[in-house]
Amino acid sequence: MKFIESSKYFKNLKLQEFPEPEVVLLKYPILLCHGYGGITSIIKPSPLYEVCMLLRQHGILSFAPNIVPYAKIETRSGQWVNRIENLVEKHNFDKLNVVAHSMGGLDLRYALTHTDVARHVASLTTVATPHRGTSLAEFVLDTPDKFKEKLGDFFNWFGDSMYPKSKSDSVGAVKQLTRSYIQETFNPLNPDREDLHYFSYSAAVGQGTDQPVNPIYRYQNNIIFKKEGSNDTFVSVESARWGKHISTVPLSHLEQLKVQVGKERLPLVKNFWLKMVGHLAEEGL
Repeated sequence: MKFIESSKYFKNLKLQEFPEPEVVLLKYPILLCHGYGGITSIIKPSPLYEVCMLLRQHGILSFAPNIVPYAKIETRSGQWVNRIENLVEKHNFDKLNVVAHSMGGLDLRYALTHTDVARHVASLTTVATPHRGTSLAEFVLDTPDKFKEKLGDFFNWFGDSMYPKSKSDSVGAVKQLTRSYIQETFNPLNPDREDLHYFSYSAAVGQGTDQPVNPIYRYQNNIIFKKEGSNDTFVSVESARWGKHISTVPLSHLEQLKVQVGKERLPLVKNFWLKMVGHLAEEGL
């Protein structure tokens, strides 16, 4: 009798027929493209490395290379084209599903418009990309010139140290993230291609939501909210909408990269990325 009663404590020992992570079958491999900045690369091989490893655990052939962290869209775009061409040649791929975070989405839009790399791209999915710019860039540029110059020099030094193959231009890149530049110059010159799938995800935490925000980023979250509405502490929901908008994610900009994520919020990060690739599978990509 005691043995029967104690059996309830052994339920966790019940064997699953297939204990491995569920396999997600995609037609094309995934290239993960990171955005502006290199701070996260101090603690990981590349900003999207952990996301790449998560996808590989689920049978998805994926890659998360590095490019110059602080540079203008034109420079960064050329390096992404190089990464795509190298992968296609090395592994004999036909096409790739490109998933780009933040500024990486602008880099890829530029590449698809101005080069023939589109022949190797099946889809572009952008995550928290400032397709209409961000008021945070304007806030940074409005700081006193001496402070802005010193900050720019530091990030250029930092970027050149991390990626000496290409000269950094941190301030020049920020200027290209302003709402006026993106809406008045970039978007008119970089229309979407009719032969490609464009998907997007926005994100929101803090002001205007019931999601927590890291106190470090509360001030900039409030700044963006006053001018653009709900945001992920870097990019507003409205700015991130592009092509077919799939959903708004309850994660901050850095949480999306699995950076500064509390233990209780880790499942949200995992679920987001798996739902993203699940959507590509549903689209037959």
